[in-house]
Amino acid sequence: MEQYEPDRPSPAPSPARPSPVRGTALTRRSLLRASVGGVFAAGGAGALGACGIPPAGDARGAAAADDRSAQERTVSFSNWTEYMDVDESETRHPTLEAFTRQTGVQVEYSEDINDNNEFFAKIKPQLAAGQDTGRDLVCVTDWLAARMIRLGWAQKLDPSNLPTAYANLSAQFRSPDWDPGRAYSYPWTAISTVIAYNKKALDGIEVRSVSDLLDNPRLKGRVGMLTEMRDTMGMALLDMGKDPGDFTDDDYDAALARLQKAVDRGQIRRFTGNDYTADLTSGDFAACLAWAGDVVQLKADSPEIDFVVPDSGYLTSTDNLLVPAHARHKTNAERLIDHYYQPAMAARLAAYINYVCPVDGVKEELAAIDPDAAADPLILPDRAMAERSRAFRSLSDEEETAYEAKFAKLTGA
Repeated sequence: MEQYEPDRPSPAPSPARPSPVRGTALTRRSLLRASVGGVFAAGGAGALGACGIPPAGDARGAAAADDRSAQERTVSFSNWTEYMDVDESETRHPTLEAFTRQTGVQVEYSEDINDNNEFFAKIKPQLAAGQDTGRDLVCVTDWLAARMIRLGWAQKLDPSNLPTAYANLSAQFRSPDWDPGRAYSYPWTAISTVIAYNKKALDGIEVRSVSDLLDNPRLKGRVGMLTEMRDTMGMALLDMGKDPGDFTDDDYDAALARLQKAVDRGQIRRFTGNDYTADLTSGDFAACLAWAGDVVQLKADSPEIDFVVPDSGYLTSTDNLLVPAHARHKTNAERLIDHYYQPAMAARLAAYINYVCPVDGVKEELAAIDPDAAADPLILPDRAMAERSRAFRSLSDEEETAYEAKFAKLTGA
């Protein structure tokens, strides 16, 4: 097992994972809150037959903790804010309540994750000391999930408790390089990076690639890039014909230099987090890199907003469920993961949060809740779109520190 090294330098802070757009976009979701319907009261679909999960190569997990799931019918779940379906009152979570009805397991649900680095700093001392964090299930972005697995701070999952999850996991997400065979994690949702634009602000200018953003002088000072290193650099690498899943230091530096030239010319107005939505809606950004879940909501509110997937492809990351080392209710946590791979539950969640659903077989269920969402390739990618998706490769600790530092200098962070 990799040892905890308290003096190891930390990478530059990474911004929070994008959160769903709020404000005027709530109109559509308010309708969804009132449409819980009988399917949730009935408890959803039954579990499928057990399937084995392929071995996870040389991934190293934590030793099994004393699992008290049978004696203590509870599970503690830490998630991001506004990343769970709610009812009309905004106080209840229908899919969590359905889990309790199906299993008798009570869920202690907390929205206490606002930033990956901040959350990791909160739980790291306990994990390093071999102590229970008080959380049985956490939802973290792929690079942090990879780090926890690498450090031995995540428990290997039991396939017998995850038959539905294994059967229904979309092929696109089955075997990331940091967790081959999904032995330690399952995706909660996926976050796609595309190009969004304001048709009125573009005024006839065609935007179909990152090159268009960086090189068209008519867009000078009206282009936005993301403060998330993997998204911006991944899209820049793709535009240069490089694979974000397999690139060298020289490739990274070449993409960085290209972005630096655009910064120096004043082509890029600014680097943003989720607040790009205001710039795009106002027209301060004619076009920008954007997260697909935001674009879905923005399009619902404004006919001027649209998106394009570059011919070179687009970047997809995942937020992932995993069981921390020494968690006391591992089996209950696994059953909760499996619950969200029932199509009825996955559809309800996807209809609310509007990010890419990693569960196969949800289209019919989602169409019954929200036909527009079911037809949206940003929520349910078709085969052609899924084939254009790429993931940013795992980084060593040294690479992450170096790459983040270079990117922070570019963005002025």
